[in-house]
Amino acid sequence: MAKGEETRQFILEKAAPIFNTKGIAATSMSDIMEATKLSKGSMYVHFENKEVLACAAVDHNVKVLTAKLQTALSKTKTSKEQLFAYIDFFSDALQPPVIGGCPLLNFGTEADDTNPIVKEKVNSAIRSGQVQLSGIIENGIANGEFKPDLKPADFATVIFAMLEGGHLMSRMSGNNDKMQVIIRTLKNLIDQNSI
Repeated sequence: MAKGEETRQFILEKAAPIFNTKGIAATSMSDIMEATKLSKGSMYVHFENKEVLACAAVDHNVKVLTAKLQTALSKTKTSKEQLFAYIDFFSDALQPPVIGGCPLLNFGTEADDTNPIVKEKVNSAIRSGQVQLSGIIENGIANGEFKPDLKPADFATVIFAMLEGGHLMSRMSGNNDKMQVIIRTLKNLIDQNSI
């Protein structure tokens, strides 16, 4: 990796958790400069402005989340194990896999009416998550693990929405009780639809 690319990556790795924790609007370039110990001039050599850096931070946070999730899923053998691993991966909203919490929830809530570029990035990541879940369910039906009348896209939407909702409730209340209810409910639904 060239020196310029190393510096760009360093800035991104320091900035991404700050944006995910504080939000795009509340994060200043001074916050990033303090975290990186770089001058404003150095920052702007690598990122034209805060908006460009924020968009890169969204991508980075989603990439980190996806890579960690893939690692968790790679340890499974069956489709049912994959669904359980997916659910377990998101089971502790107070100790999330990405610093600051779920980047889809954080950035999506902030950007839904204010930032169409970030909104589309988050929407794309949501669609990818649902496609991934739907694919796991389709494979499970094909392998005879799940009932053939289970609707993969619908069930994927339910799983995704319940996990995101549980994350929000847990983060707001400062306790994970509601998420544990959601985890049990989702696993029971999977069991009920298993053969």
